[in-house]
Amino acid sequence: MHGTPLPAGYHPLPPGHLANVVTCLEMMARPSPRPLPDVQGLSLARLGAADTARFRSLFHDIGRDIMWFSRLIMPEAELAGIIGDPKVHSHAVVRDNRDIGLLELDFRDDGQCELSFFGLVPSAVGTGVGRWLMNEAITRAWAAPISRFWVHTCTFDHPDALAFYQRSGFRPYAVMVEVHEDPRLTGHLPRDAAPGVPLIGR
Repeated sequence: MHGTPLPAGYHPLPPGHLANVVTCLEMMARPSPRPLPDVQGLSLARLGAADTARFRSLFHDIGRDIMWFSRLIMPEAELAGIIGDPKVHSHAVVRDNRDIGLLELDFRDDGQCELSFFGLVPSAVGTGVGRWLMNEAITRAWAAPISRFWVHTCTFDHPDALAFYQRSGFRPYAVMVEVHEDPRLTGHLPRDAAPGVPLIGR
């Protein structure tokens, strides 16, 4: 979270790169539970080191149009090491034997938990599954001996993501700018992914 602050003004990007604004949020105590929506038939399936293909498929389905790519470019052994770590709790949200969401809680830093991934396939957005999943995330995170639960979101995320996190009890504490190669130009996402983000070739 450290670095040299950008000066005010416009800053050109290298060819083939993107920039997005990242907001970091945290909660320092477990919030009061929010009412559960009327959703049925949901369960969480723990993913482990042998589930990299399932993880990547779900990660792609959720993140295709919100520029999720970090785990798509990650080497297989590294991904297996993360989701197989007993302190990293990766779960698929399952309904009718279909994976429709992803929840990952990272407890590798003592005393805190990162909500490292939280997302739904497009067809599940706005159906109440997100609130159910957030209630699960909060319950599971604070069941451990932590004093801080944190997450970050960015401008490529769903337009309601920041407000949703704040309604859930998270509070913003830092803003950063992330610059990275456009994964549509590197082949890690299809060129028609994330249509709301301009595609500017090298």
